[in-house]
Amino acid sequence: MELNLIGKTALVTGASRGIGLAIATALHREGCCVALNARQLNPLQQASSQLPGSLPISGDVSCFPEAQRVMAEVIAAWGRLDILVCNVGSGRSVAPGAETPEEWQRVFALNLWSSTNMVAAATEALALSQGTIICISSICGVEVIPGAPVTYSAAKAALNAYVRGMARPLGQQGVRINAIAPGNILFEGSVWARKLQEDAAAVTSMLHRDVALKRLGTPEEIANLVCYLASPRANFATGALWTLDGGQVRH
Repeated sequence: MELNLIGKTALVTGASRGIGLAIATALHREGCCVALNARQLNPLQQASSQLPGSLPISGDVSCFPEAQRVMAEVIAAWGRLDILVCNVGSGRSVAPGAETPEEWQRVFALNLWSSTNMVAAATEALALSQGTIICISSICGVEVIPGAPVTYSAAKAALNAYVRGMARPLGQQGVRINAIAPGNILFEGSVWARKLQEDAAAVTSMLHRDVALKRLGTPEEIANLVCYLASPRANFATGALWTLDGGQVRH
């Protein structure tokens, strides 16, 4: 399917590895000018070096002034933004019942404020381009996943509500917003890479019990859906949560 993304400009946050790097790579392959954002400059530059012409911009977008600066650098470089992918996030937190006020703040900053800050910083530019936003959420925000940190699940549930609620005000400016809720995704350094090393039999048992397709997903599969949602092929899609989990959630 021709996605008509050639020449579009895209900013992907959390793009130095894993799902974010796969998304940036896929958009670059489709012909986009891609800016990659992450907190640490060295891994970001290494990731950007794989994508000729891409723009590495370090910064902690869970802090609003930093999100504004990252956005300003994109505009300074290219003069416009067509696609914003909010991918910053992590499911690493404390076990259910062990939450502290500080941990709530940390996890919400990483998994919610990082997206709301970037959307606020980018809305003006996206309205000018009639652009689109894709937020990377999680199935943990859709239903209770046994053992998943409550802090993370609550932050992703809030992100899902934010995407649904923002669809109307953004739509009035011609901007689309959607979220993708991945299931269990395997990549180097991921939680599932660690769990496979620790107890591969337990992972296999969980997949056969809980996941219809009986396997882990790949970052590239998430990236493929991002490319579709970012494209004119999805021009009527907004305010939706797209679950991509191999058939795990039961809602």
